[in-house]
Amino acid sequence: MSGPLAEEPSESSTVGARAREDLGAEPAPLVTVLSAWAAELRLDNVPERVVALATSQVIAQLAAIRAGLRHSAGTKLVRAFGPPLQSDPRRSAAVLAMLGSWLNLDDTAYAGHLAPSTVAVPLAYAHAGRRDGRTLLTAVIAANECAARITAAATLGPLRGQSALHTHLAGAVAGRLSSEGAPARRWADAFGLAFASPPWPVMHAFLGGDAKFVHVLAPVRSAMDACDAAYAGLTGMPDIMEHAHGFLARFATVPLPEVITAGLGLHWHTETLSFKVRPGGPGIDAAVDCALELHPLLGGAPIAEVEVGASAYTLFAGRQAARYLAGPRTPISALLLSTAYPVATALLTGDLTVEDFDLPAMRDPARWALADRVRLVHDPRMTSALFGSVAPFGAALRQAGEPGLAWLRDFAGDQVAILGPPGDGGSHDFTSASKATPARVTVRLVDGRTFSRERDIPIGSAGPDTRRRHRQLVREKFLAQGGEPAVADELNGLAELPAERLNRLLADALR
Repeated sequence: MSGPLAEEPSESSTVGARAREDLGAEPAPLVTVLSAWAAELRLDNVPERVVALATSQVIAQLAAIRAGLRHSAGTKLVRAFGPPLQSDPRRSAAVLAMLGSWLNLDDTAYAGHLAPSTVAVPLAYAHAGRRDGRTLLTAVIAANECAARITAAATLGPLRGQSALHTHLAGAVAGRLSSEGAPARRWADAFGLAFASPPWPVMHAFLGGDAKFVHVLAPVRSAMDACDAAYAGLTGMPDIMEHAHGFLARFATVPLPEVITAGLGLHWHTETLSFKVRPGGPGIDAAVDCALELHPLLGGAPIAEVEVGASAYTLFAGRQAARYLAGPRTPISALLLSTAYPVATALLTGDLTVEDFDLPAMRDPARWALADRVRLVHDPRMTSALFGSVAPFGAALRQAGEPGLAWLRDFAGDQVAILGPPGDGGSHDFTSASKATPARVTVRLVDGRTFSRERDIPIGSAGPDTRRRHRQLVREKFLAQGGEPAVADELNGLAELPAERLNRLLADALR
């Protein structure tokens, strides 16, 4: 098993310094430094707490993939692209990525929706290539660190969350090349080739149609092609990230290039993981948690109105989805981002499941009637709490300083910007990272009684509770999607699993 983090930097954390020394006074390109570190990463260099979180991430993402298979849209994806486990790992990686992403059951971090690439690609290569558990976990952690850092560098820009498809370029390149034990030079070339043409989604199609079902397909396939090209000897630009005409110049309003290599081997973005326990966009989680607490108190009494107090983040996501809401005909992509339908469903049924985003549940007139009586209001205190946490972009705003607050003013307006955190540089240490997306749900019944619940950090989101019981949370998530208890328990010892046993277990996990 991996040991605790040493006081001195590990061997893998010093490769960036060696790369700079090799090139003299000129600093090495960011991709060169990142690739050198990631290619040499070994599980023994990773703190045990980080290995445990990555293990939970694998189990949680297998649950998300099972959920995608259970939904009626999963049948269409399998019909179009084949089953999740195939002999060709490149094709398998794409199917696993799609199935585990579009229901918003994929686990996130600061920064980015990582797991559709950082877990799916290593799973595909572990199964096809008969890798053991240590190799799989090493690839997941390497991919997490590469994808999260590159995503964080572009967080203060026009794309974030699932629309930041470049996350999966990085995650898929790193997940595959770590699985294959590729040398650092190949990593750098593959990154350079993949980020030569990063995807930029059209949100009208993303929210209004079925494009969200396949939104990770293009970046994962592009990453696989970039790796193939690098194996064949094609080269990429090593300064693709920081160059004046490079990726960050196009995809970040306020670039943060330094975060790509800050604290490699010392500070772990994997520690910022949030585990999704129910489907739906990240802005709704706390509100649904509150609604589920209220359900048994209501006793089925008629509800007059529901008020949801939330941060500007939740209201922003709701506004993006609002123009596509059409009752039972609402596209699932938009419904996942709205607050009213999930909260109404949780209040009426005491749960929120994959089936609630499928037929016949979506035709239930009682849910839509109550959803029409759900009102969102902005709570400035909750917005301050959001900005004060590491995820989803509090850390970026702190590190950016005044340019970050200027970005926030342009993005959200002056009234929201004054709630932003101080631009004090922040910290790259994520051992106590949190993700606060607060909500308060107040229900007024027809008979005049009022009930209310409030939560700052949703169940499963990064914070003290999740660090303490993430193993329990992801086990429950896996079982909720029909997974077998024995499979979940054996996967919890992933680092010790030999290749053949892991191969059979992955097949069992997705059966």
